[in-house]
Amino acid sequence: MKASELRAKDVPALEKEISELLKAHFNLRMQKATQQLSNNAQLGRTRRDIARARTILAEKKKGAAK
Repeated sequence: MKASELRAKDVPALEKEISELLKAHFNLRMQKATQQLSNNAQLGRTRRDIARARTILAEKKKGAAK
């Protein structure tokens, strides 16, 4: 997911997106553990998406606090 798409969302939507990404990342980790995951790059991509969403969420919360 692109940062511009995430910046267009409000804080509750970002929190929902992060929880969905965390669930997806957990499922990918379980697939890897059971050797069902065919594309290991998905793990890194999901992890970076989570970090990107958390960063934008922190920026929005910091901006709202000012």
